[in-house]
Amino acid sequence: MENSSLKGRILTEIENLISQSCANQKTTSKFEKFHIALLKKHYNAAEVSIDYHRKRVKMNIVMDDTCYDPKTINLYLPMLHVNLFFKNLKEFLKSCIEQDSKSLGFYAGLLRSFTNKEVTLMVV
Repeated sequence: MENSSLKGRILTEIENLISQSCANQKTTSKFEKFHIALLKKHYNAAEVSIDYHRKRVKMNIVMDDTCYDPKTINLYLPMLHVNLFFKNLKEFLKSCIEQDSKSLGFYAGLLRSFTNKEVTLMVV
């Protein structure tokens, strides 16, 4: 049985962390890593760079995961180079939040590593 209060708590905490990370004009490297992790997860991107001054996100998005083999050197992966413009970083990052169980586990790991909070999983 899915614990909806835990799901809601994880989503609330990740949104609070996004708000906290976007509050200052000067972004720390810790928060930049957080932003990049969110974008990589949402867009399935291999590389992400954020230009906060110009309000741009450059990414290389993996188009087909079936070509990836962790046992060999991947010389060719079908990639799409994307250069996105955002008006409001906080709203842009919040739009990347997904509510499936795999994403919730990823967000719980992000919360653990970026806020030093332990999210206790309770099975009801």
